Amino acid sequence: MARLTLDRELRLVQDEILILGSLVEQAILNAVDALRRRDIAAAMEVQHNDRRINNKRFAIENRILILLATQSPMAHDLRLLAGMLEVITELERIGDYAKGIAKVCVRLAEEDTLIPIREITTMADKAISMLHRALDAFIAEDEAAARQIPLEDDEVDELYNLVYHKLIQTMINDPQAIDHANQILWVIHNLERTADRVTNICERIVFIHTGELMEMDSEDDESEDEDENLDTA
Repeated sequence: MARLTLDRELRLVQDEILILGSLVEQAILNAVDALRRRDIAAAMEVQHNDRRINNKRFAIENRILILLATQSPMAHDLRLLAGMLEVITELERIGDYAKGIAKVCVRLAEEDTLIPIREITTMADKAISMLHRALDAFIAEDEAAARQIPLEDDEVDELYNLVYHKLIQTMINDPQAIDHANQILWVIHNLERTADRVTNICERIVFIHTGELMEMDSEDDESEDEDENLDTA
């Protein structure tokens, strides 16, 4: 009976994580779309909905802690619950990135300056595609997919570098555009970090399946301290 109870509870938590993931995916896409349309109302809605993402994360975390305390999970079950805690943390941080992009949208909505929206939209679409497939791999415990998805991070990095260099050149050519360009730098930073968070999720999938703790890509790693500033960027 205890085994059936734990299995049922694990499935319910997985379902809740998928709901959280869907909220986060939509938040990023909505924030970028609001930026594209210079839509302040839509951007403010993204900021408001971040509370829902946070509350969902905390509810899932509480449920996991109760299972850890009451079910005495071992081996794979313990790794799965520990991995779930990490995954929901990564998802919540991606939600913060969406809120940061929305804040930039509000700041730039009245400015009559160009935004490299095509590249930004492509970055967002790619990062969210990676995230969606990573969550599918998480539910299926698909180790092969978890090892493959992070390889696509290079495509996001290439777009980041492309926009970064464009913005730096803009600053050089027009010093009055520095503040505007800095805001866009935060947008592409958040999208690049979203893809990095997906890599972290994939690392946890491998851990759940194999028990192996590994770092898939450390070349572009950034400190958590820098991420702490994203909500106020």
